[in-house]
Amino acid sequence: MTAPTVIEVDCSTGVSTERPMTAEEITQMEERQAAFEAQKAIDDAAAAAKAAAKASAEAKLAALGLTAEEIAAL
Repeated sequence: MTAPTVIEVDCSTGVSTERPMTAEEITQMEERQAAFEAQKAIDDAAAAAKAAAKASAEAKLAALGLTAEEIAAL
């Protein structure tokens, strides 16, 4: 695997330079990626719990004999 690169642009001159990331930059990138993945897992779990709760509530209402229209009105 090739090392990730960084493109630096000097806005005053318009000169861009591509260089390999430093070890510190790679560590920071990996930490940000891990934090993103952890937050995504939390968000996915919350969405799944919300969907399960909604499905459970709808199932209970349907068990009471309510129609889909009546459930939607609630």
